[in-house]
Amino acid sequence: MIDFEISENIANMKNMVHMLAENMMRPAARKYDEEEHQKPLDFINMMWEDSKRRNRARFEASTKPKQEGKPEKPAENSVMFANVIEELSWGDCGLYLCIPGGLGVAAVEAVGTSDQKERFLRRFTEGEPKWGAMAITEANAGSDTAAITATAARDGDHWVLNGEKIFVTSGKAAVQDSEGFVVVWATLDRSAGRAGIKSFIVEHGTPGMTVTKLEKKLGIRASDTCTIVFEDCRIPLDNILGSSEVQKKDSTSGFKGVMATFDATRPMVAASAIGIGRAAIDFVKEEFEKQGVQIRYGISPYRMTAVERDVQQMEANLQAARLLTWRACWMMDRRMRNNLEASMAKAKAGLAITLVTQKAVELMGPLGYSRELLLEKWMRDGKINDLFEGTGQINMLIIARRILEYTREQLK
Repeated sequence: MIDFEISENIANMKNMVHMLAENMMRPAARKYDEEEHQKPLDFINMMWEDSKRRNRARFEASTKPKQEGKPEKPAENSVMFANVIEELSWGDCGLYLCIPGGLGVAAVEAVGTSDQKERFLRRFTEGEPKWGAMAITEANAGSDTAAITATAARDGDHWVLNGEKIFVTSGKAAVQDSEGFVVVWATLDRSAGRAGIKSFIVEHGTPGMTVTKLEKKLGIRASDTCTIVFEDCRIPLDNILGSSEVQKKDSTSGFKGVMATFDATRPMVAASAIGIGRAAIDFVKEEFEKQGVQIRYGISPYRMTAVERDVQQMEANLQAARLLTWRACWMMDRRMRNNLEASMAKAKAGLAITLVTQKAVELMGPLGYSRELLLEKWMRDGKINDLFEGTGQINMLIIARRILEYTREQLK
C-alpha cells in the first residue's frame, strides 16, 4: 500500500513552524520587501538558536561511526526539512532565505571529508549567527557551468583563486557579517571542460575575496544577493572539496561530485516554491469565502464554474509538485541516488509556482496587482524558484537525459 501521509513527528513540527510563519514572518513580509537588504535581526537571532541545536544533532549524526551488523533506521530528516521550508516560505520566502546556514553548508555536508566537516560545520553549532554561501554563476556562465572561467591554480601549499562570481545568495552575510565561508566553483584546467571544475572553501576574511556589489532584485528582496571578486585569493590545499585530479578521459567524473550538492538542495527549492504557492491559494480561497463564493469539490468538470476550475487546477499543480518533492527527499533520507527525482521536483515546482501565483493575481483583479495585498509580492518571489539551482529548462534536459539514457553531447 502506498502511503502519502507524513509522520506524526513531522506533522507536529509543521504545525509549530506554521505558527511562527503566521505570527512573526507574515506581518513583517512587506516591511523587509520594501527595505531591501535590511537584516531582520530579531528573526535571525531566534532562528539561529534553533538552528544551532539542530546543527549539533546533524553534525553528530554525520560524524558518528556506523555500527556493523546493526541495521540503520531510515531517517526522515530531508522530508522534515522540506515541510519546514514549505511553512517558512508560506510565511515569507525572503525572510526564510535570511536564516543562518545556506547552500555552502549543504555543499560541505554532501561532499566534504570528515576533517572538513569538523573544521567548517562545527562552527554552525555555536557562537553568533553564521552563513555558508555558494558562488557558481558568472557573467558568461549561468546554466552552462562548463563555461566557468574563474580559476584555481596550485602554488606550493595553497590554491590561488581568481575570477568574479555574481548572484551569490547570502554572500555578504558569509563574507562580511559572520565567521562563515563561501564555496567557490573554479576550474583547474579550462581545456578539460566540466572535468576541470572543482569546488573550494574560502573562509570569511580571506585576503583577495571582496564583495563588490549588492543586487537590487525583483523578489526575495530581504535576502542579500551579491557579486564577489577573487583576486589572487590564497587558500590552503585541503580546502578543496573532493579530489584535485582532473580526469579528462571521463569528462564527468569529478563534476558529478561537485553537482551532488544539487541533489540535496533542489528538492528544498521546490519545497520553498510550494510554500509560496500555497500562500497564494489560501489567500484567494479566503477572499472568495468572504464574498460568499465556495469552491465545490467532487462534482463533474462540466458543472464547475471557471473560477472553480482555475482554483482546482492550481491546487492539483501544487500537490503534484509536493509529492515529487517528498519522493526526492524520501530517497535522500535512504541514501538512494535521487538525481532524476530532484530535478523532476525542481522543474515541476518552478513551473507550478509561476502558473499559480500569476493566476492568483489574475483572479483578484486590480487588488491582486495592488501592493495593498501580498499577492503581487508572492508572484515576484515565486519566479526565482524557476531560475536558481538550475533553470526549468536545464532541469528538463537533465530529466530527459536520465530517462532516455542520453549523454550531454547526445541531448543538448
